[in-house]
Amino acid sequence: MVPIELLLFAFLIATAATIAWVRDLLAAAMLFGIFSLLSAGMMLLMDAVDVSFTEAAVGAGISTVLILGALSLTDYTEKLTTHHYWTGKIVVALTGALLVYGTLDMPRYGDPAAPIHNHVAPEFVEGSRTLIDIPNIVTSVLASYRSFDTFGETTVVFTAAVGAFLLLGGGLARRASSESSGDAPEAGGEG
Repeated sequence: MVPIELLLFAFLIATAATIAWVRDLLAAAMLFGIFSLLSAGMMLLMDAVDVSFTEAAVGAGISTVLILGALSLTDYTEKLTTHHYWTGKIVVALTGALLVYGTLDMPRYGDPAAPIHNHVAPEFVEGSRTLIDIPNIVTSVLASYRSFDTFGETTVVFTAAVGAFLLLGGGLARRASSESSGDAPEAGGEG
């Protein structure tokens, strides 16, 4: 029987390949949402529940809605180019090979002797009980040990959301005013 992690990883690869192949931007946007949801499932299987929820909410939820909102202001098909930029493909392939090479000396997943389990994790586990008195270790790390980092991440996400809403709201207002004045773009054309 095939492990569920391997099956999810195969679906991730298939979804990524389909995203690279498809030329319909609406389909690509929906596939990005599916990719994020599959990623959230992978993180959930690796016992990273908080990261999984964040990926599902931000990656599959908010990002997909923002991409669909941006697509409502543009055309749904990608403009095909006649140029093939092989240098970009070579750089991506070399970067991918270097990243894979960089993971070859990593400890096996779940290895109790891995440095991450012996560096500060014991302090966090013990400190969560004695110093902070929060029973959930993930919450104690995010809310106490990494509180400034969490605050910064929240600020960045909030700023990005406000910027996206301002951009989309401005585009929708321009589109509504052009349609009311009779300057509506042709269907399927640029607008």
